[in-house]
Amino acid sequence: MADWWKNLIRAISTVFQGLLVTLRVWKATYDPSRKTFTEHFEYPELPAKVAPRYRGFHRFDLTTCIGCDQCAKACPVDCIYIGKERVENGKGFQLTHFTIDYTKCMFCALCVEPCPVDCIFMGGTLDLSSYSRDGALVDFTRLPIDVAWGRATLNPTAVAESKAVMYPVHGGPSQPEG
Repeated sequence: MADWWKNLIRAISTVFQGLLVTLRVWKATYDPSRKTFTEHFEYPELPAKVAPRYRGFHRFDLTTCIGCDQCAKACPVDCIYIGKERVENGKGFQLTHFTIDYTKCMFCALCVEPCPVDCIFMGGTLDLSSYSRDGALVDFTRLPIDVAWGRATLNPTAVAESKAVMYPVHGGPSQPEG
């Protein structure tokens, strides 16, 4: 019984010593004039500053992409999906969709290097919040050109609007295809 009490007292004293270390470090680093992240950067209203070589959400130039699949082959987690059709009366391919699944993407930038025409590179977007996982699937062919390419940041509102289906794919057996 005496050993049990010794062990209990030793356990309580070691926890207390750990708490004292934590309080000492907190007291040494506490700065009352330091602002929170949102007070310092006004984040939702103004974009936060990022380092020049920050690897954020991709930027993609649909007009120069030749559909070579080099970026999709280089991706170690297979998060890039490319759909293409052969161009009639010409050579090469036309993209039907270029989708990146950001639930899989690890922002390694390995897809940027093998591109022969430099149509994909890392952007400076910090946040692409959505309420569901399908919000993390970004099809760059459905985005307006100024959102996908012209800006440094992907706008979550524009991405959500690009996912809206404006017309039904098929109306059923009694409806003619339109």
